[in-house]
Amino acid sequence: MRLKTRGAWTLGVTLALAWVLLTYASVRAGLDDKYAFSFGDVARGLAGSVGWGEGLGAPAQAIVELRLWRALTGGAVGASLALAGALLQGLFRNGLASPSVVGVTAGSVLGASVAIALIGGYGSGLVALRSNLITPALVTACALAGAVLVTWIVVSLATTGRRLSVPTLLLAGIAMNTLVGGVLAALQSFTLQDFEVSRAILAWTFGTLDDRSGWQVGLVWGALVCSAAVVPFVALELDLFAGGEEDAEALGVPVQRIKALVIFAVTLATSAAVSVAGQIPFVGLVVPHVVRSISGASHRALLPLSMLLGAVFLLGCDVAQRTWFADVGIRPGVLMSLVGGPFFLFLLVKNRRLVSSW
Repeated sequence: MRLKTRGAWTLGVTLALAWVLLTYASVRAGLDDKYAFSFGDVARGLAGSVGWGEGLGAPAQAIVELRLWRALTGGAVGASLALAGALLQGLFRNGLASPSVVGVTAGSVLGASVAIALIGGYGSGLVALRSNLITPALVTACALAGAVLVTWIVVSLATTGRRLSVPTLLLAGIAMNTLVGGVLAALQSFTLQDFEVSRAILAWTFGTLDDRSGWQVGLVWGALVCSAAVVPFVALELDLFAGGEEDAEALGVPVQRIKALVIFAVTLATSAAVSVAGQIPFVGLVVPHVVRSISGASHRALLPLSMLLGAVFLLGCDVAQRTWFADVGIRPGVLMSLVGGPFFLFLLVKNRRLVSSW
């Protein structure tokens, strides 16, 4: 046990250092060689962004700040999705679960798409709200509202007599994802004649880390901190869930309270992440599975390590894409699909017996 604990700490410190280095690399590297900053430039720019110096001057200072917001957003989004995936896999007792199963992702994308359509001219009087500040704020707010609303519907359908049924939650999530998918398809068909609106809706479904602002960074980080605060109250209990809810309840686990805390944390982390960065799939599926294969199934190590690896995974892929494949311009959601899709197929083949009995 002591060796496993020491290994988990070593892995955690390594991932934390990797997160810091990737954040620096994200600020330093860009699509334009003219603004590939040195270490000193990055330090001056970061100091200037918090008022500790004069900074680099325009436009270099603005570029540093935009890259910093991008890096902080990417790390927090990756950590949030990975934490949500690890929590759901513990709740469902299945390594193939992901945040999308409870409808959080679909609801967020639907809310953002409706906001984009309204601002784009399909809402009377809302076109006047279009500006560089109000537009992203309204889209993010609607995405957050959509995620919370859809998740509330799914949880309500799965709750009977104040008891949350996990199998019913899964079925309700699948049904709601199908319904939301149909509404999204209808919305995209309705706006197909308007190239700009249709393109904006489609782009949101691919995910984006471009042009993030300080308040968006604050939103996703605040949600991540609040979600992570749940970990000490559910980690041991999720370990006991592995033997079944009845056994966990017999051992004194407050099953319904743990379910509520897990769903709250998953909804908060995922809705904030998707409302800020759009749809980025497979992070919540791939990362917890990798961590579990390295550090074991104990949630006291699995949950925090998943957050760290999720941040490193998404941020590392983003830095690699911007450094080596800048001309291609692959969106984060597309990149995660290219990486996570084959991995998901591998998991399905490896766990065919588990899937058949799920």
